[in-house]
Amino acid sequence: MARLPRFFAPDIPLHVIQRGNNRQKLFNHIADYQVYLDWMKEAAQEHECAIHAYVLMPDHGHLLVTPKHQESLPKTFQSLGRRYVQYFNSTYERTGTLWEGRYRATLIESETYLLACSRYIELNPVRAEMVRHPRDYRWSSYHYHAEGKSVPLLSPHKLYQRLGSTAAERQQAYRTLFRHHLSGETLDAIREATNKAWVLGSDKFKDRLAKKLDRRVAPLPRGRPSLGKD
Repeated sequence: MARLPRFFAPDIPLHVIQRGNNRQKLFNHIADYQVYLDWMKEAAQEHECAIHAYVLMPDHGHLLVTPKHQESLPKTFQSLGRRYVQYFNSTYERTGTLWEGRYRATLIESETYLLACSRYIELNPVRAEMVRHPRDYRWSSYHYHAEGKSVPLLSPHKLYQRLGSTAAERQQAYRTLFRHHLSGETLDAIREATNKAWVLGSDKFKDRLAKKLDRRVAPLPRGRPSLGKD
């Protein structure tokens, strides 16, 4: 099924994926990752888009963000995308597009899925069998959430803040979350919602957003099975 047009709601978080064209590499050297993160911070601050979690893989990136305005996320990616493509093409003496068309984004119900989505993002290198534990991968927000590393790009979400009354308590509580695997049901829900641009959350949350946005935010229920002969 084709993905529906992207839609945004101010102050509701989104899971965002941006891929390289034809799965080509977006980052070749350490400097590339750092430039991307630095410019992401500048663009996000300018357009009021809070970034809660991220991972940069060689050919794609995941972000967990909350835009303040309807145009916060589109303008952030427009600014970052143009700037980074110019840098990448100049650095590696290439021309043409770098991105796989548009980025993918889905709205998330915070109470139900936000911390699960943060873990999903930071576990990406583990699922890709690049490392055994997220702490072993340099380019993710795990080091901020679980170890207290300073990452100016990030704005902690209120649900992360509720994990403890001190930074040490929050980090310990966050590390504890990684002792348990994300269920297959949760993984499937996150993947399907992001790939199809459906809302990720409870039925009540979906119904509220559907009314607010005046559009369908989840797939139609499957029809009854055929009553024809076997």
